[in-house]
Amino acid sequence: MTSPVRLDVWLDVACLFKTRSEAQRACKGGKVDVNGHAARQNREVKPGDVLDITRSAGRRQRVVILATAEAHVPRAEARALYEDTTPPPSPEEQAIRDLIRLANPRGRTSPDAPDRDERRRLRRVKEDW
Repeated sequence: MTSPVRLDVWLDVACLFKTRSEAQRACKGGKVDVNGHAARQNREVKPGDVLDITRSAGRRQRVVILATAEAHVPRAEARALYEDTTPPPSPEEQAIRDLIRLANPRGRTSPDAPDRDERRRLRRVKEDW
């Protein structure tokens, strides 16, 4: 369980991204650094490597690889593959996160795009014409 493995595969197996293709997109977009350097998805990682992952809203997650695995494992075992050393957010950062959460309570990414209920209502109105 300690041989080098591709970065995108490890990110998927460790459940840090939902899918391998999502991990690949993050690597291609420069959102993942290995040991302080931008990393492509085919880079091999090994225990001891430090990953810096940029998440939404500019949040940074720092992870130290403890073990590698090529095949999917249960989520509880996947958490044992890494140690999350992300520092807690400062009070200012937490206040900004809370404001963003309050401004977007339903988790909609775009206020212009209708949600499911609004789409159904609009469809019914159009059918009535």
